[in-house]
Amino acid sequence: MKALILLVFAALAGWGASAQTARRQAAFNLEKNQVAIQGYDPVAYFSGKPLPGKSAHTVVFDGVTYYFANPQNKAVFLASPARYEPQYGGWCAYAMGATGEKVSVDPENYKILDGKLYLFYKSFFNNTLKSWNKDEARLKQKADASWRNVFP
Repeated sequence: MKALILLVFAALAGWGASAQTARRQAAFNLEKNQVAIQGYDPVAYFSGKPLPGKSAHTVVFDGVTYYFANPQNKAVFLASPARYEPQYGGWCAYAMGATGEKVSVDPENYKILDGKLYLFYKSFFNNTLKSWNKDEARLKQKADASWRNVFP
């Protein structure tokens, strides 16, 4: 009987983890192969230069795949994954704050704020990082609230 109870709890725990993984994959800004940040290395941003990652240095964290430029960055990420994941699931921080929408980003248009990675949309005529910087405190507060609606 105890074995059956343990089996049921294990199945429920696995289902909960699978449901969480599916929710993250649906909410985050991912490529078709579940890769985040268009394959850029999330740790590299913190050294001041975004770098494309390599599939040879891959980590899957709660269903989201990250590529790293080198084994050292991969190890840093593994020690503290939540610290390096982009805010708002990798969607444009400005759009999340201004309208609550999920807007794609330019992975080289970013800001580190309070030790967190924020990504922004950029095109020839529009750089949302500049707009974010003009009203950062208000936009961040609204973006935080919007993200909680997208990914509670």
